[in-house]
Amino acid sequence: MTLPGQGTGRTGFVERHGFWTDDQAAAAEALSRRIDSGEVETLRFSFADQHGIARGKALIGAAARSALYSGVSLPSTLLTKDTAHKTVFPAFSVGSGLGLDELTGASDFVMVADPTTFVMLPWADRTGWVLCDAYFTNGRPVPFSGRHALRQVLTSLGSRGVRLITGLEIEFHLFHMEDPKLAPEHATQPATAPDVRLLARGFHYLTEVRLDELEEGVELLREALIEMGLPLRSTECEFGPSQVEFTLAPNEAMASADMMILFRTAAKQICRRHGLHVTFMCQPALPNLFPSGWHLHQSVIDEEGQNLFAPTAEDALLSDYGQHWVAGLVEHAAASSLLTTPTINGYKRYKPNSLAPDRAAWSKDNRGVMLRVIGAGPDDPATRIENRIGDPAANPYFYMASQALAGLDGVLRQATPPPPTDAPYEQVDAPALPRSLMEAIPAFRDSMLFRDALGDLFVDYWVQMKQAEINRFLSTVTDWEQNEYFEVF
Repeated sequence: MTLPGQGTGRTGFVERHGFWTDDQAAAAEALSRRIDSGEVETLRFSFADQHGIARGKALIGAAARSALYSGVSLPSTLLTKDTAHKTVFPAFSVGSGLGLDELTGASDFVMVADPTTFVMLPWADRTGWVLCDAYFTNGRPVPFSGRHALRQVLTSLGSRGVRLITGLEIEFHLFHMEDPKLAPEHATQPATAPDVRLLARGFHYLTEVRLDELEEGVELLREALIEMGLPLRSTECEFGPSQVEFTLAPNEAMASADMMILFRTAAKQICRRHGLHVTFMCQPALPNLFPSGWHLHQSVIDEEGQNLFAPTAEDALLSDYGQHWVAGLVEHAAASSLLTTPTINGYKRYKPNSLAPDRAAWSKDNRGVMLRVIGAGPDDPATRIENRIGDPAANPYFYMASQALAGLDGVLRQATPPPPTDAPYEQVDAPALPRSLMEAIPAFRDSMLFRDALGDLFVDYWVQMKQAEINRFLSTVTDWEQNEYFEVF
């Protein structure tokens, strides 16, 4: 007799609700054999929470095998926490203030593994990792699960015979860890930030010497990421001190979003084990650092694999379909920003003449615009749009869902974009991007596009989550205030 293991979900949960495709079931059987053989001793079950942070449990041996088919239980309060791990919604009120009976009393939800995402972790002995979907115990998908939200949006695209292809271009910072701040007084909520020092001086963009200075961290990441099967294309020395950029090959949007979760999670764990610190925070509060962005390359293909953005006319930047897509991205840029740039810190990047956008404009091969069109002319299958708006800390499922929804809306309405610009920071008639998270909230809250597509529950949940973050920020006395007022008044 097999008894359910502690920490596993509900016996027969996967089969009872028919969650897996044939491919997933076959992958689960193959993974089960690897567990039985001892090749995989520990299996980490992880789901990407509302902030795109991987959370989960590590199960061992027979318990891991059982959890593949029964799921893994987690407390539903994880779904109601902000980035400081503070619970935003009343966990012990009926429905947790969201009208969801499944959340009452901090009850369980269940992670269900997607066995096709399985990878071995090179830095952890006989340990594998599998990405999960989040379901309530009655089998209903968690409505603000990023993977669920993106899947819904991509299904809508698929019903129209098209697929979203995305490529990842991620900037981040690599540091030496000087002091991890592990004394009890540092165990605050959020925890006290570590002390670090630079790995490279910077301000010599793409120079060979600076890239070699960064090699200590870059080589660690390169070896592990390739061993895990991530399609790493390039590693580059970025503009600022200790700043690097990694790019990954284009793929289906869901696969790209999954890769972003694995990439960020792996990078932090690998480097920590070697005395380094990785941060995807946009603008760290350290002298002379340059802000990081996440540029999302995107195109749409049809059922035959033809790129629908590729122009046919010699003088066109994009096809008609591509221009309609651009029109949607421009029109919904302000509302989308709560998904593409969900942190207070991320908006400090939107400055004129900074290689980051400050308004919703588009152009051919211009790094000052929000939407940079890249392509070699008529019928180029690599024609794509690079959206330069993103925060490296964004939830990748929300980010990609925002692009698909906004772009498709432009296509369905046959919308016409504004004229492309060669002077993006002087384009006074272009819609300004929100200057802060505070400005982004009402744009998202009032967007009928996102309410219709993602539902009122999702929109109101995300608005309340971000408003709680703002309220904590506004109640904190900053260094600026201390310097501004403490002596003079």
